[in-house]
Amino acid sequence: MLGFLEARQVGLDDPGRLRRAEATRSMLSGGSDGIIALYDLENFSRKVHYTCKSICSVGRNHPDVHKYSVETVQWYPHDTGMFTSSSFDKTLKIWDTNTLQPADVFHFEGTVYSHHMSPVATKHCLIAVGTKGPKVQLCDLKSGSCSHILQGHRQEILAVSWSPRYEYILATASADSKVKLWDIRRASGCLITLDQHNGEKSKASSEAANTAHNGRVNGLCFTRDGLHLLTIGTDDRMRLWNSSNGENTLVNYGKVCNESRKGLKFTISHGCSPEFVFVPYGSAIAVYTVYSGELITMLRGHYNTVDCCVFQPNFQELYSGSRDCNILAWVPALREPLPDEDDEAETQKNPAFEDAWSSSDEEG
Repeated sequence: MLGFLEARQVGLDDPGRLRRAEATRSMLSGGSDGIIALYDLENFSRKVHYTCKSICSVGRNHPDVHKYSVETVQWYPHDTGMFTSSSFDKTLKIWDTNTLQPADVFHFEGTVYSHHMSPVATKHCLIAVGTKGPKVQLCDLKSGSCSHILQGHRQEILAVSWSPRYEYILATASADSKVKLWDIRRASGCLITLDQHNGEKSKASSEAANTAHNGRVNGLCFTRDGLHLLTIGTDDRMRLWNSSNGENTLVNYGKVCNESRKGLKFTISHGCSPEFVFVPYGSAIAVYTVYSGELITMLRGHYNTVDCCVFQPNFQELYSGSRDCNILAWVPALREPLPDEDDEAETQKNPAFEDAWSSSDEEG
């Protein structure tokens, strides 16, 4: 594994086959059946609506396929020659994209709910991992071992996310209703435990003190500049926090339905004005403005529960994955032509066009 990393860092690998992950048209998806698929998102058909087929996959017949549901997949932040996946089979796997063979495998005692690599790290190669246990695991790609353990939560870790601004700052969310910010260089515990009451303890119960939500916290996402952090809990609330001091900004998003029993993957736009947050909401995707909390629209196109969505800033596209076994690509409608009677009737039949976004079916 170390040699695999060094080949990328010192230029021994062919640079023609390495592209920065966020600039690529390639996308990874992981399924509840353990299969990982890779898609080339280039629209060669030039049609507005098209189906994107997978170009390769780690299928059921692959000797190293995950045994159970794949919960997280992520490109190596610096190029697409490597990617990572974690699963309910209690493993985190590091894959060579070109051979579709695992370069390394990390084993854990409990189910893996989430993992994340820092998008800006230059001085470490750590993967943060949230499992069924209360300890946050930090796996070092260079040494091939779990080099650090962060202790402070009392229940399973449902979501982890590195700051896109500071390479040593990590956010973790747990079923214990708490969200913690860590500087992994410190040995004295977490930096901040987010408090929904901003230090004003609940008169009804001391248990409410230093909790981010009144339920399990199963989703978190930094804004692109890293100055704020969004969290979602099973109390049907979404909260926006100042990531430097842990202050609850008290933005009111209203009721944000969240019945997920595992991690909820939501995403924030980049390059939009204002910035939006896209949240799975049953079989739809709710679109809110980040800083005012206004519900802009509901994106409808899936036929079953949406589990995840991700925003691609270079192409201003949103991708959503659902239990209907489809991945949909959503793009903003730049302008709307004046419809004639036939067009208007067709629009009314297709709820995917009730808003400023349109979708293309991408069957996974």
